[in-house]
Amino acid sequence: QVQLVESGGGLVQPGGSLRLSCAASGSIFGINTMGWYRQAPGKQREFVASISSGGRTDYEDSVKGRFTISRDNAKNTVYLQMNSLKPEDTAVYYCNFRRFSTQYDYWGQGTQVTVSS
Repeated sequence: QVQLVESGGGLVQPGGSLRLSCAASGSIFGINTMGWYRQAPGKQREFVASISSGGRTDYEDSVKGRFTISRDNAKNTVYLQMNSLKPEDTAVYYCNFRRFSTQYDYWGQGTQVTVSS
């Protein structure tokens, strides 16, 4: 089992910055990928960014150059630094853990990010 706890969401003005954190615990050994997904009202959950246990990163096109994902394996924590935020970034952001051997997804409870003036 893997448990994920997100933090760092909140209200920010357009052009502002925010950093999300996700602390993982449990069976987090082995080859895996951690990442962030988001879901806005009336829309399906979509991929934002991911980082493998080896450090490889992937980003959704609309956040490239603005968001940066990183992980601290010693602290079992993944981060999402969000800069130049836009109103369309408003959503609930969910932390994700995916084990390479099973491709099974674990999810956090989500943290609200609102970009508004």
